[in-house]
Amino acid sequence: MKRTGILAVSCLLLISLNSQAQLRTAIVGGVQQSSVPGNNSTGWDTISYNYSSRNGIRAGILVDIPFSSHSKLGLQSGLYYTNKGRNFSAKFDTASSTLSHATGKQYVNNLEIPLNLVLKLKLGKKTNLVMGAGPYASFLFSGLEQRTITNKDGSLQSLENTDMKITTAPGMYNNIEYGVNGTLGFEFGRFIVSGHYSEGLSDFYSNGNAGAAFKHRTMGASVGFYLSKASKRTEKVRDRDKDGIPDSKDICPDVRGIEKYNGCPIPDRDKDGVNDELDVCPDEPGIEKYAGCAIPDSDNDGVNNEEDHCPDIPGSPKYHGCPIPDSDKDGINDEEDKCPDVKGLAKYGGCPIPDTDNDGVNDEQDKCPTVKGLKTNKGCPPVKKEIVQKVNSAARRIHFNYKSVLLTEPSKKVLLEVVKLLKDNPELNVSIEGHTSIDGNPANHDKLSEARAYSVKIYLESKGIAPDRLSHIGYGASKPLVKGSTEAAYARNRRVEMILSNN
Repeated sequence: MKRTGILAVSCLLLISLNSQAQLRTAIVGGVQQSSVPGNNSTGWDTISYNYSSRNGIRAGILVDIPFSSHSKLGLQSGLYYTNKGRNFSAKFDTASSTLSHATGKQYVNNLEIPLNLVLKLKLGKKTNLVMGAGPYASFLFSGLEQRTITNKDGSLQSLENTDMKITTAPGMYNNIEYGVNGTLGFEFGRFIVSGHYSEGLSDFYSNGNAGAAFKHRTMGASVGFYLSKASKRTEKVRDRDKDGIPDSKDICPDVRGIEKYNGCPIPDRDKDGVNDELDVCPDEPGIEKYAGCAIPDSDNDGVNNEEDHCPDIPGSPKYHGCPIPDSDKDGINDEEDKCPDVKGLAKYGGCPIPDTDNDGVNDEQDKCPTVKGLKTNKGCPPVKKEIVQKVNSAARRIHFNYKSVLLTEPSKKVLLEVVKLLKDNPELNVSIEGHTSIDGNPANHDKLSEARAYSVKIYLESKGIAPDRLSHIGYGASKPLVKGSTEAAYARNRRVEMILSNN
C-alpha cells in the first residue's frame, strides 16, 4: 500500500505540473551503474575490492519547466524508477578456512524525484545543449538482500530478504534517501540524449557501526522523447487608442493612426494641405499642379523643367540644363579634357595613354617604358643573342643523379655560369622548364620534371639570385624535342631548358 501511495502522489504531482502551459513532459529511459563508495564497516579497507557496481536501469517521466518562453533557465523534475545497490563476491583459502567462496547482493529499487536547475544553450534551430544540477529525494520501492556462502565441502548457506521497507535500525534500510545530481545532454527537437551523475548525501542502509557510510553513487546515460511541444506564452498587450498598434510601439498612443506611421495619423509635414500619402514632395511646400511639389526639376540639376532643354539628363545652367559636351566621346567633358578632340582616359586628363619611348607600345603595356623595344617583347628590346646562346649551352649540360632530382657536381659548376650572367644582367628573368622522355612510368613524368626544374631554381636562389626573377614548371613528356623510342631520343628529350626574358 505504501508503494502504491508514493506512486499515486507522484503521478498526481506530475499531472498537476504538466497542466501548466509552459511545460513539456517526456518519457526517458536508459542504463545506470550504481556503487557504494567509502568506509562501509570495520575492516572495509581489506575487503573493498570484493564489492562491485550494480548495473541496472533508470526510467520514468521527465517534466521540463522553463521560467518563460524565452528563458534559457528552467527547472526539470520528474519521477524515475531506478536500480541501485551493489554486488559482493569473495573467494577463500580452503587450506585455512572451511569456506570456499561467498556472493552477495544488496539491491534496492527506488522511486526518485530530482529537482534540477537547468541551463539550455541553443546550438541550432532545434538543438540545445542542456546542463543542470540539483537535489533529489529517493523513496525505497522494493529490494533484494541476498547472501550465499559455499563451504569447502560443497554445502550452502543462504539468506534472502525482499521485505526491506521497514523502520530504520541497525541492519535495516531507510525509506528515504536524498542527495545531489547533475545532468548533461542534448535536445534534438523532441528527442533527448543525456548523461547523469549522482552522489547520495544520506545513508540508504544502517549496520550499527559508528562512522560507517552507505551512500549511493550513480552514473548513467538515457534517451527520451517529449510528448508535447511547449506552448507559447501569450501576454496582454496595451493599446489605449485601439488602433491595433501596441502602446510600446505606438508613437501616438492616444490618437488613432496606422502602422505605417508607427501609430500616428497620416502626416502633412510641409503643411501645404496635401497629406504625405498624396504629396510627392512631403517635406517641401508645393502646389496642386505638381502634386504638392514646386516646379519640378526631373534631373535634379538645378534647372527646372520649364527652362531645361534636357529635362531628363542632369546638366548645367551654362548649357541650358544640358550636360557639358564631350566632343571626342571619351567620357571626359570638354571642360576637363586636355585633348578634347582625341579620345583618351581620365587618368591622363582625357588624353591617350602616353608612349614615352615612342616604340608603339603604350606605357601601361610597356615593360620597358623608357627604352625602345618590340611589340612582341612587351615593349622591351630583345635579349642579346650571345647571352641566350650561353644560357642554352649551359642548360644542355645540366644533368641529375640517376632517378633523382639532385644535380650532379659538374651541373652545379655549369649553373655558376648562369648565376654570373644573371648578376651581370639584373634586368633578366629566367623560366626553368623541366622535361622527361616517354620511357618509365607516365604517372611520374610531371612530378619528376617539375622537381628537377625546382632543384635548378633552388640552386640559383642559393647563389644569390632573387626568387622573384625565377620561375619553374614541369612539362613531363608533353614537349619532346624529337620523336622515337630509342635511347638517343630518350636522352635528348630528358632536359632542362632556361628561357630568358627582360619583361
